[in-house]
Amino acid sequence: MGSPGCGRPAGATLEVTGAAVSRECVDPAGQGLKILYHHRIGSRDGQSVHLEELIVALRELGHEVRLVGPSSFAQATLGHEPAFIDAMKKRVPKFVYELLEIGYNVPAFFRLIAKGSSFRPDFVYERYNLYLLAGIWFKRFKGVPLLLEVNAPLARERASFGGLGLVALARSLERFAWRTADYVLPVTGVLADEIRAAGVPEARIVVIPNGTDVEKFAAGGPGLLKGTAQLEGKVVLGFTGFVRDWHGLDRVLMLLAQDHVPDNLHFMIVGDGPVIPALKSLAKDLGVADRVTFAGLVTRDRIASHVSAFDIALLPKCVEYCSPLKLFEYMAAGKAIVAPDQANVREILEDGVSCLLFPPDDTRAMEEAVVRLAGDGALRERLGSAARAVIAARGLTWRNNAVRVGSIGAMAARRVRSGGS
Repeated sequence: MGSPGCGRPAGATLEVTGAAVSRECVDPAGQGLKILYHHRIGSRDGQSVHLEELIVALRELGHEVRLVGPSSFAQATLGHEPAFIDAMKKRVPKFVYELLEIGYNVPAFFRLIAKGSSFRPDFVYERYNLYLLAGIWFKRFKGVPLLLEVNAPLARERASFGGLGLVALARSLERFAWRTADYVLPVTGVLADEIRAAGVPEARIVVIPNGTDVEKFAAGGPGLLKGTAQLEGKVVLGFTGFVRDWHGLDRVLMLLAQDHVPDNLHFMIVGDGPVIPALKSLAKDLGVADRVTFAGLVTRDRIASHVSAFDIALLPKCVEYCSPLKLFEYMAAGKAIVAPDQANVREILEDGVSCLLFPPDDTRAMEEAVVRLAGDGALRERLGSAARAVIAARGLTWRNNAVRVGSIGAMAARRVRSGGS
């Protein structure tokens, strides 16, 4: 796959790493690129953070970005989950809901036409969602390249959790979407392997992990500090995110209740979610309610100040293919991290160097890592500093991600204009 003007021979595998991307590749004409950003996000959670941070970074580089997605997204607030969609999922058969998802492509395509025809984008950037085909239709109708950001193998994910009725169709359309995009941008190498196995050529796969804002998290911000939270003298374990059962936070509460755990260990949960009431009840039953702070929903501008209060940042569980947003924020804040020892985490961090890893689902090993860090401030400082250094060394920022996206999109656009395949 050639890329005129970037010095890449035809057939070469595309590699775009860190900030080492020439200005020519990002912007061959000396002008900002026009990017049509398409999505089907309805809630304000980690998905929306990725979307908004990347768009801000693209615009700061001088690109013009137009966002196309559900009209409800603009009105959604932090933690918002569309009640109408949730009700439909519960009340209609799975296959009916999935047919409605497929039908959504019709209005989505016309929204793309309405916003994209006069805009004349250099490329379409789409956040992949199951059954979402409108970006492909627009690509073919207008003859513009499509970059497809993939955060999860959704056909497998939904089937595994009992959320699919049309399993064979979902898998077929997922493979079709991945194969049809000009470039597929998975967030981890683990996910790239799955995309590669689906038949996408190596030259069209570029791994771009999540990113972070180093300055924001390194500074910590003016909000919550240990003093204002009455946590002086405490070793604070911390977790941020929309809390679900599979995050395994119950295991942290049970850790606090054990006799061998230092009395000054305190757990702060920053975020909301469906299991928060159960966690509050468990903390009370275990007799550790006074050692747990439920900070609740926190706006994005206050996340850094909360993370600054952590001494040990926790990732008790994560799925094997994801790129956890919280992980990069912990790293930017220079926190000692305890996380599961699995391939997607090892792509970013090294056990004993920039974090402590434990075998997934080994509660005892996680507890040992936490207790070890709780009693060793020097180790916490060393691991936290090393984790922050990885951000700079690997270019794991939203700005560098935007540079990569711009470079890839510019190459794809030049290839289309030159009649390349």
